[in-house]
Amino acid sequence: MWRAGGEDSLKLKLSQQDAGKRLDHVLHHRFPQFSRARLQGWIKSGLVLVNGAVCRASQLVRPGDVADVHPAEPAPLRATAEEIPLTVLYEDDDLVAIDKPAGMVVHSGAGVHSGTLVNALLHRFASLSRSGGELRPGIVHRLDRYTSGVLLVAKTDAAHQCLAEQFASRRVEKTYLALVHGKVKLDRGRIEKPITRDPRQRTRMTARLARGRSAWSEYRILRRFADFTFLEVRIGTGRTHQIRVHLASIGHPVVGDRLYGAPARIAGQPTLTRYFLHAHRIRFEQPTTGEPVTVESPLPPDLADWLKSIL
Repeated sequence: MWRAGGEDSLKLKLSQQDAGKRLDHVLHHRFPQFSRARLQGWIKSGLVLVNGAVCRASQLVRPGDVADVHPAEPAPLRATAEEIPLTVLYEDDDLVAIDKPAGMVVHSGAGVHSGTLVNALLHRFASLSRSGGELRPGIVHRLDRYTSGVLLVAKTDAAHQCLAEQFASRRVEKTYLALVHGKVKLDRGRIEKPITRDPRQRTRMTARLARGRSAWSEYRILRRFADFTFLEVRIGTGRTHQIRVHLASIGHPVVGDRLYGAPARIAGQPTLTRYFLHAHRIRFEQPTTGEPVTVESPLPPDLADWLKSIL
């Protein structure tokens, strides 16, 4: 249990149930109001001691270990505000739901430092949660760069913690629209395959190795076409590239998704400049009231027009 370890510190005696687990995982479980990224930062800065000694985030704990944690104030936001248009689908005192366009990166990283959703959020909103770290204010979950649709953003740390717990416990229902190659046989189906990094191509994930993080996706057919199938897909986990990987694993890659086997060009059809995947609907519990909230994003014009072209 946690107990005061001085005016500015907390002390945790690790138990048998913690044995063999990473230190940062254990601390995040016991101290959920802080993101794992922030806890890792404290460990790296020497603000967490195990048995009085500096430690690593990946260190495996032993029963009886004593961790001293000295919480540090979050660093000032370093992402800069930029005047970028945003479409707001829903907003209250705790959170906002944004209709993220395809092509927009959620937060800076991998050489991208401007034009992100975070840059736009900092310009639009006076207050955002800092639980996600100085470069990811308000960000509770993410969408791939070329996936459009609904994305939730927390305004307060309390709302961030509540939403993060809902995602972790799989109480958030996420529904996507996808157009795939080929004729999917079953009207409904479930894909339950673990996902891991592809050892041959590090930019890809794979569901063909029978190992990795557990993941499941359920689909139902909305419409059949001669060479394509339009699907509604609900996911119970949020693994990297999950829907794209799962659908490709059953022989039906998402249209436009060349990384997972879709052709670059389709005879007689206009070129689609991104893959056909849209975060259509999200259902969650409002952090303060607990009331259910459903937010939907309509299919964007580029995808709607492409769908019409195959009629």
